Amino acid sequence: MNIPAIILQAAPAAQPQGSGMMFWVMIILMFVIMWFFMIRPQRKQQKELEKFRNELKRGDKVVTIGGIYGTIDEIKETTVLIKVDGEVKLRVAKNAINKDFSEDTAQPQK
Repeated sequence: MNIPAIILQAAPAAQPQGSGMMFWVMIILMFVIMWFFMIRPQRKQQKELEKFRNELKRGDKVVTIGGIYGTIDEIKETTVLIKVDGEVKLRVAKNAINKDFSEDTAQPQK
């Protein structure tokens, strides 16, 4: 027999103690970090958007997710009637309202 083969047979494979526990700690830590940086801010943003949609009132200037700018003319339970230009009105789902731009027009441009 050659010497390297004897050494490999004589030395038992050393496994670090607690390696299985450390693996689970790292997995849990990874999920906590992912929740803190990704899921938590997204939930906060969704709650703010839902609150905004529930507080809509007639005369608010809004933008839809499709990029249509208009003024709210009528609000129903799940739909909103938006006055786009002159007498042109569109009925869109309440979920399609993305943001209020009335504050944007009030702020001076730099």
